[in-house]
Amino acid sequence: MPIRPLAPDVVSKIAAGEVVERPASVVKELVENSLDAGASQVNIEVKAGGMSSIRVWDNGVGMPGDEVDLAFQRHATSKIASLADLDSSTSLGFRGEALPSIAHVAEVELVTRTREEMSGTCVRVRDGTVVERGTRAHPEGTAVTVRHLFRNVPARLKYLKSPSAEAGQITALVSHYALAFPEVRFSLVVDGRRALQTSGNGKLRDVLAEVYGVQVAQAMLEVGRPGEEGGGGSAVSGYVSPSSVTRANRSYITFFVNRRWIQSRMMTRAVEKAYEGLLAVGRYPVAVISLSLPPQTIDVNVHPAKREIRFAQESIVFNSVYGAVRRTLMEKMPVPEIGTAPPSQRPVAGPHFVAAPINVASTGMEQAAAPPPVPLEPGSPPGLPPLRVLGQSGNTYIVAEGPDGLYLIDQHAAHERVVFEEVLAQQARRGVEVQSLLEPLAIDLSLGQEESLRTGQETLAGFGFAVEPFGDRACLVRAVPAVLAGGGIAEALKEILDRLQEEPEKVRVEEKVAITVACHSAVRAGQRLSHEEMVGLVRQLEKAASPRTCPHGRPTMVHLSSGQLQREFGRT
Repeated sequence: MPIRPLAPDVVSKIAAGEVVERPASVVKELVENSLDAGASQVNIEVKAGGMSSIRVWDNGVGMPGDEVDLAFQRHATSKIASLADLDSSTSLGFRGEALPSIAHVAEVELVTRTREEMSGTCVRVRDGTVVERGTRAHPEGTAVTVRHLFRNVPARLKYLKSPSAEAGQITALVSHYALAFPEVRFSLVVDGRRALQTSGNGKLRDVLAEVYGVQVAQAMLEVGRPGEEGGGGSAVSGYVSPSSVTRANRSYITFFVNRRWIQSRMMTRAVEKAYEGLLAVGRYPVAVISLSLPPQTIDVNVHPAKREIRFAQESIVFNSVYGAVRRTLMEKMPVPEIGTAPPSQRPVAGPHFVAAPINVASTGMEQAAAPPPVPLEPGSPPGLPPLRVLGQSGNTYIVAEGPDGLYLIDQHAAHERVVFEEVLAQQARRGVEVQSLLEPLAIDLSLGQEESLRTGQETLAGFGFAVEPFGDRACLVRAVPAVLAGGGIAEALKEILDRLQEEPEKVRVEEKVAITVACHSAVRAGQRLSHEEMVGLVRQLEKAASPRTCPHGRPTMVHLSSGQLQREFGRT
């Protein structure tokens, strides 16, 4: 095929694909335009996950009527005029690509008015061309309506997720802007339902309560002191959680640089290092960190969606974030009182432990009800040999003897494996054992968790949860899987709702739910077990399909063979 220039409409659609990946990309560009226009109120309304329509309107300065057509021309912008301006720009947008890109993959209506104008200007754009222009009564500010996104690019449509999943992406995005701009009043309506509403009073803790729930917001520790600066003119502020408030993944760690939401592995490492020695393995904090830097020390023009930036002095940024967070934790984190360990780390009380599935007779795991054995795949390790329990080490490891040496068994990991396989087996039989609570349990939810609860009721019910919404950002739990009745209900449910946001595939969702239930119901490290309980757990582990690893993939045991022991004692 000979080399030839692409047609202009093909070029425009290719360029638009870099800027507009999904409905959330449209919301991002329009909200950033509103914020750059000095808006103190930004309203967003979406239907069908943004695939049917997206409307964003604000009370910013608006655009003069004679400049509206220019706004739909590629690389036309009011935010920079030269390359030098790019180095000192503090605006969120600067490329002049947002509106032209959106207009090439959707139908766009824009209405705007400045304070000096008597009436607003209205234009309709289709396939990048203005097809209608007129005047309309309109308050100061701008309103943009986007309809039929990707209708002329059907190849892009098939890569979108379900409307509820796309709406979840939009909700998460708007919550980021609300956290970055607490002085702006944000309103998000999804399919007629108000999903987010902030007051715009400038108090970040109030926005945290709206996004993450009141309990989390009250526990958060403020980072930084007024007027405090780090190296290179940097200033770090925000909030971080104490070690008692954790999550199962890093999605609750949020960064802003000069009020721009970014993703940064380096800054994530700095936060995790600040928590070193304070969190259990696999647990992560809730953190909202805002970093102010001189504009000339960062390059925001390295990613099409501006989600990543380049720092001139990474080491200074790392040390500033690490130092501010670590200092906050050391100075402000409350000292845990005796008996008030985090729920996720609290040992299960003795009476409840009797009902945990270590006791075969109490769980319905009798031989007759056990699932059929899963055949080993070729090359997979053989099952466990018969083991004789000798005792417990450090209230964490079961010491057992086998035909060829000793086995040190991690009691938590082993119990996780047993519960995981039983929960999945029960779920496959549509018979997860349920325990009704004597009193409904009220749980505060984050914005994303509330959305997951709304869309994930069927999945939760399939695992024995009876949960219902309870006002804004809260739910009532009336029943749970029987294995979870001993404790850790709130932490398990929140973690499951987080998983539902991450995993669109049903099979993966069910596996993640089972893993979470198993993790929160399993016996903890540091918990003393009776000899009978240890024997019961080992017998159940021997029957497991994959006894050598926990559901997370960690080993359940270490084997010291007779040969190894003889070598260690110099007998060979």
